[in-house]
Amino acid sequence: MRNVKSDMTNHSCSCLLRLPLLCHLWICLFVLFPLTTSSQQKLTRYVDPFVGTGGHGHTFPGATMPFGMVQLSPDTRLTGWDGCSGYHYSDSIIYGFSHTHLSGTGISDYGDILLMPTVGQVYLNALNGTDTSKGYASRFEHRNETAQPGYYSVRLDDENILVELTTTRRAGMHRYTYPATNAANIILDLTHRDKVTDSGLQITGPTRLVGWRRSQAWAKDQIVFFAAEFSQSFTQFGISVDDKQSPGLREARGNNIKGFFKFDASSGRPILLKVGISATGIDGALKNLAEEIKGWDFDGVRQAAAGAWESELRKIEVSGGTETQLKNFYTALYHTMTAPNLFMDVDGQYRGRDFKNHQAHGFENYTVFSLWDTFRAAHPLYTIIDQKRTLDFIKTFLTQYEQGGRLPVWELAANETDTMIGYHAVSVIADAAAKDIRGFDLQKALDAMKHSANQNHFGLQAYKDHGYLEMEEERESVSKTLEYAYDDWCIAEVARMLGQTADYRHYLRRAQSYKNVFDRTTGFMRPRSNGGWLKPFEPREVNFSFTEANSWQYTFFVPHDVSGLMELMGGRRKFAEKLDALFSAASQTTGREQADITGLIGQYAHGNEPSHHMAYLYNYAAVPWKTQYRVREILDKLYAPTPDGLTGNEDCGQMSAWYVLSAAGFYSVTPGSPIYAIGTPLFPKVTFNLENGEKFVVRANGVSSENIYIQAARLNGRPYSKTFLSHQTIMNGGELIFQMGPRPNRVWGTRANDIPVSAIVESPFVAAPVISGAGKTFRDLMKVEIELDSGSKRAANIYYSIDGSQPTAQSRKYVAPFSIEQTSTIKAITVDSSGNSSPVTTAVYHRVPHNWTLKIQSSYSSQYSGGGDSALIDGIRGTTNWSGGAWQGYQGIDLVALIDLGEQKTISNLGAGFLQDVGSWIWMPRRVEFEISPDGQKFHPVLTIENHTPDGNGSPVGVVVKDFKGDIRPQPGRYVRIRAVTFGKIPAWHPGHGGDAWIFADEIWVN
Repeated sequence: MRNVKSDMTNHSCSCLLRLPLLCHLWICLFVLFPLTTSSQQKLTRYVDPFVGTGGHGHTFPGATMPFGMVQLSPDTRLTGWDGCSGYHYSDSIIYGFSHTHLSGTGISDYGDILLMPTVGQVYLNALNGTDTSKGYASRFEHRNETAQPGYYSVRLDDENILVELTTTRRAGMHRYTYPATNAANIILDLTHRDKVTDSGLQITGPTRLVGWRRSQAWAKDQIVFFAAEFSQSFTQFGISVDDKQSPGLREARGNNIKGFFKFDASSGRPILLKVGISATGIDGALKNLAEEIKGWDFDGVRQAAAGAWESELRKIEVSGGTETQLKNFYTALYHTMTAPNLFMDVDGQYRGRDFKNHQAHGFENYTVFSLWDTFRAAHPLYTIIDQKRTLDFIKTFLTQYEQGGRLPVWELAANETDTMIGYHAVSVIADAAAKDIRGFDLQKALDAMKHSANQNHFGLQAYKDHGYLEMEEERESVSKTLEYAYDDWCIAEVARMLGQTADYRHYLRRAQSYKNVFDRTTGFMRPRSNGGWLKPFEPREVNFSFTEANSWQYTFFVPHDVSGLMELMGGRRKFAEKLDALFSAASQTTGREQADITGLIGQYAHGNEPSHHMAYLYNYAAVPWKTQYRVREILDKLYAPTPDGLTGNEDCGQMSAWYVLSAAGFYSVTPGSPIYAIGTPLFPKVTFNLENGEKFVVRANGVSSENIYIQAARLNGRPYSKTFLSHQTIMNGGELIFQMGPRPNRVWGTRANDIPVSAIVESPFVAAPVISGAGKTFRDLMKVEIELDSGSKRAANIYYSIDGSQPTAQSRKYVAPFSIEQTSTIKAITVDSSGNSSPVTTAVYHRVPHNWTLKIQSSYSSQYSGGGDSALIDGIRGTTNWSGGAWQGYQGIDLVALIDLGEQKTISNLGAGFLQDVGSWIWMPRRVEFEISPDGQKFHPVLTIENHTPDGNGSPVGVVVKDFKGDIRPQPGRYVRIRAVTFGKIPAWHPGHGGDAWIFADEIWVN
């Protein structure tokens, strides 16, 4: 916290004046004994909203209420990954103060309704180049900046203006203290940040204005209505339309609207401004403003916001610990409460997923659901300390299912962004149901969950068909297979609760699909390609088979069947050894650069979510002291109360929720199960003040930086040796006491009944066989092998076909490798001794119909090799899944290749295929040139094909495949040379402006 003394310090000062001896004694006691967060101290004093605003945390420092609709915060950055929240601590210029911000995301949006105070001449552009003297932006210094829960202030250096901000749930309040002047300005910029598709401004009185802003960014159709009121009449006003100022203009509409308002501030009194926002309409914004900020008492609003935060933070009270630990803890708890965000007016109106207004009945509607992140720890934390809001979240999910056709994936401002993978709303629902949080229609929830699981998008059709995804079928194939399997287990659990046996068994079988991408020979989750394994394979490689990760960081993602994963790895001992290897491996990754892979301990990456449960997996292998060591290591090393104190994106509370739960001594490894794995408590005492009136207390006697190992435990006075804790135990209230020590107790928590179990035991599963050959193409013969799942408990046989027909137990039985001579589609299944059959594995091998050779005269990317030098003439065409391994990629250079036809032939047609995905920096070539030669020495041009959209602007959205081809006068030739001319530098209109464009090619043909 900046520039603010604690209440305790203030009390000490007054006490010294009245009772010197007694107060000095109190100070001595304060120094001698550990820090405490007793009821005499404000917990908000430990919150530093600047944490995460530097590095790659992507948080914002401004004023907001717990889960509030308004995030009133400064904007210092307009673009870029580290500008996702609108603010970065390394910046020195403030553009203004807008009312909506995202906390810790990896994609930019929001920044709506920007206001900025200035003095003197009115400028309606933020900067003139980098000159803040000719724009409304201003320089600032962090020493003049303060941030507390519900309050933010900064002094703008250029014109010596003090800006103070505070909020209610649906409205923001500004207080601007100018130097004495009769030329005080307030600028309103409706064009700020993302692309505006429509906006409007109406000045309705000498102190009032209303309007709206509709924009397109991450959310494709976001709209914010607003109503604003000033504390005094403006002396002049105007509206700028398309950068043309019109003094006195009262109303305008367009996609480039700004307003300016002049005031007389010569009295030295601050000018106040209050702004209500809404997603339903101007009436909603007016109602929100009128209800939530009735007068002009800025300090009263600020105090109410601080009180609301104090009440929320009191849900968990900790005693002891260092100042650093307390700041880490309460700042983390604060961050878990900045999202999701209220998305409903005071009268219950909200904008639904169908973009229509609806009336809420019996719940509050929310938005900003970063579910791929938050299902892991943030939502499990809410099930303990915020059950009523958890119920509101689930009711929001179900209304989105009704209005938008499915449960949210990553919903933002009534828009489904479909960012990240899985369908993890089902996890949040299943977790609440497992923890007996009721009040919603569980049958309706199950129907919605099944609906998500049975779509045909994002690889689900292939996943349902053969139990896993291949890299040719879908980007991030391994990660999606694993996360779909976990989500399916969540659905199975809800079906079990409702007694729906058929659904339970069906989804429990699907939940074991992770076994189809586990390679026993390497011990890793491994990408599958054309029925076999991707070769070569490097578990450290970051590629498009994984989501922001590599195989190390996804191999342990089977939270719903840890026992099954341990069995695949060879048992508890080998499982623990594999975890040891994860944490002790070299931290270097290979392959593509991935900015999200941060906070590395070995190959464990705490800066990104797939790793978050892994330190707790040692409990399941009966070596809980290793969990205790690693959890404490992460708590101590990877969090700090500094702007760059987060090791990765905050991700709407997930990074912080891990800290809150872990510091309390436990973590939810398997959301959807009412069990928490015990780690190592950080504080001498943690008290959960529960909504049901009970208190659950965790004590850690003797805990210190050295005493991190649990020696013994007692629960409600009785010895407790389990390394897990049930949710009901917490809800019942009571006291869990740990005795801590400096060395591991290798006995505590190791008996069979003391070990947490995550296992699927009721549904037989037969893994899909693995078909392998020397490659996808061959010239004469291809040897084919089919591997049996060696871990099957039952005897099993493989049956296969080579003509593409569906194999059954009556098909050919596989006994040994065999050879094929023609293009073949091979399908195989495994059938165990009980008649249980695996999904079908399919492999297609193409016989190349010619003996051409190809020499690549450019250098293609090792990440996008397409299968090697012959990939462009192998007869296999790439699909729109450009990350599937078929496309060959060149960045910043021309593609130049030479084909030797082996003998002179008559050539009449030439062509080559290319792919464009402008959003991924992949452009069509500017032109493609073909030349022919009889001897490989002297070439003459025969065909040039131009790209008719040379700058790429206005190209179709998404992936486009195009053939550059044409007929020529028939003529003899043996050699064909092709040059595809690179697009070059990415143009100014693109976010990657100035970077080198890619060419993606697959298949050159000569007829």
